[in-house]
Amino acid sequence: MRRSNPIRGIGLHQPQVNEHHLQTTGLPEDGRLRLLSFNIQVGISTERYHHYLTRSWQHLLPHTGRAGNLQKIGQLLADFDLVALQEADGGSLRSGYVNQVEHLAQLGAFPYWYQQLNRNLGRFAQHSNGVLSRLKPQQLEDHPLPGPSGRGAILVRFGEGPDALIVVMMHLALGAKTRARQLAYVRELIGGYRHQVLMGDMNTHASDLLEHSPLRDLGLVAPQVEATFPSWRPQRCLDHILLSPSLTLERVEVLAQPISDHLPVAVEIRLPDALTVDTLPVLR
Repeated sequence: MRRSNPIRGIGLHQPQVNEHHLQTTGLPEDGRLRLLSFNIQVGISTERYHHYLTRSWQHLLPHTGRAGNLQKIGQLLADFDLVALQEADGGSLRSGYVNQVEHLAQLGAFPYWYQQLNRNLGRFAQHSNGVLSRLKPQQLEDHPLPGPSGRGAILVRFGEGPDALIVVMMHLALGAKTRARQLAYVRELIGGYRHQVLMGDMNTHASDLLEHSPLRDLGLVAPQVEATFPSWRPQRCLDHILLSPSLTLERVEVLAQPISDHLPVAVEIRLPDALTVDTLPVLR
């Protein structure tokens, strides 16, 4: 059963709607769902370690190449049904006052999108996570995560009752102790549901998440083991899409798209019979 008491700090929200994309085809007829998680580093292209220094100014000021990078990302996202974005800018000086979550929703023709503002530096930076969806969520929750401010998770529910599909998108802390607190919080969010997906930049390896974290008793599967960071010479597997055993894995891939300093992770799943296209609200 779903938890009876909401977690403190919860915020209930409605996704933004792109009216002219409402007729976009949603979940494929065969019941497969295409998922993508991508840390986009506010549209900055990083190709070597020294670029963290030489291109650091792009975290503060606008850059002409950012629009082209976002265009590439938007083209990539168009092939997916549900996308988790990390390190997006919500519309500040450095992004040319472009809400990158909204902009990518437009480029990818997504009917539904939501921006989670995690660190508000006014006109200088709007540090955000984002969700883009072709399915209409029944519920969307905005959760600040424990620890220093600036980290958050978005919970999206599709369907009703115990057979609902719960997707949590997150960007976790670098420190192990803070990350464990954050994962304990997420564990409380999803524990009452059968069909679970966790997506995001989790800043640790799958073995740590599945064997040594508060998620270890959920039986989650981490199908992707290829490294995602740094994008130009991947050595660490930090970006994940974790699945409950009730969801059938059809395909998993780390995409060779070095647009950011992280590589995007793509998964295709087949939903159980209780979560068919007839039970999930999709506008066609």
